[in-house]
Amino acid sequence: MDPRPEIETREEVMFFDTDCGAVVHNLAYLRMIETCRTRLAALMGMDLREMSETQLFPVLTRTEIDYRCPARLGDKLVIRGTLAEVSRARFSCEFVMTREETPDVPLVTARQGLALVQMPEGRPVRLPAEWLEKWG
Repeated sequence: MDPRPEIETREEVMFFDTDCGAVVHNLAYLRMIETCRTRLAALMGMDLREMSETQLFPVLTRTEIDYRCPARLGDKLVIRGTLAEVSRARFSCEFVMTREETPDVPLVTARQGLALVQMPEGRPVRLPAEWLEKWG
C-alpha cells in the first residue's frame, strides 16, 4: 500500500477573512480548507481540468471542524491536508491549520467526508479501484 497523499498549503489572513475584531471568521477557515482539499484531490488524480472534462466531482457529505485558537489579521497560516480513509463509496480527509511561527499549535482541525458524483445526473459512483488498492 502506498503512503496516503498529503499536501501543505499556505495562506495569509486578509481583511476579507476577518470580522470587525480582526479575527478570522468560520467561513474563511472553510475556504482555506477547500483550497487545500482541492490541491489534495489533484495529487489523487483529480485536478480541476480533469474534473471539468469528466464531470466527476468529489462532493462533501460531512464536515467536522474544531476551532481551537483564533487566527488573526496578518497571520501566515499553514494548512496540512491528508487523505485519511478510503472505502468503496466514500473517502475522508483530515486537516490541521497552524501559524507558520508556531507549527505545533493547532488553530483548527477538521475532518471531511466525501463521495464522488457524476454530473449532470448527480449520480453517486464508486471510488476508483486503484484508490482502494493504493490507499484502502
